[in-house]
Amino acid sequence: MTKKEARQKRYNGEISAGSLLIPESRKIAALLLRKTSAEEWYNAVVIHNVLQKRSPSSAQRQAVLIRNRLQRMTPEHWVLVKEGNAEVTTQALLASAVKQSHLLSDFMENVCRQHWLTFNPALSFRDWQEFLETCALLDPSVETWTAKTTTKLRQVVFRMLAEAGYIDTTKKRNLQPVSLVPEVVDYLVKNSEDHVLRCMECTK
Repeated sequence: MTKKEARQKRYNGEISAGSLLIPESRKIAALLLRKTSAEEWYNAVVIHNVLQKRSPSSAQRQAVLIRNRLQRMTPEHWVLVKEGNAEVTTQALLASAVKQSHLLSDFMENVCRQHWLTFNPALSFRDWQEFLETCALLDPSVETWTAKTTTKLRQVVFRMLAEAGYIDTTKKRNLQPVSLVPEVVDYLVKNSEDHVLRCMECTK
């Protein structure tokens, strides 16, 4: 990959490996807080199957996805994930997913916010397709994604929005106002996560 290509590559499909994965993320946060060694990590994820997945490969794939998301934040955030109530944990996980994925953050910032401001609450599959066309202008690699990949990414992004209460259901996809909990807002402000906070306030 050339330096120019590296600069252009803004999007990837990593988020397709799972939505917010709330129960699983609590367990991974606990492992991170315990500062587990590589051996302890392997034993927990693969041998003891703490994520309760059908295969070791599936467990490892989701564990890596979750760890990559959580490690973009600090241990203080991991505590919110592990010990917070359902609303706190959900919003904390969305925050780390927004920071990890430009695809998710740009969709919330540009598409969801625009719909909300123009009183057009229902998100459509066409909105997603047009969004990807815009993404391809910033990152040509998006054009190489298969239809299966783009469908999976759409499903995961809409599922995340539904899990966090930004849309009513993945079928109707009507935007709803979301009040961010003080614990998550305080964390984002304290850690200068201004972009993440702005994306999460897209229906404010």
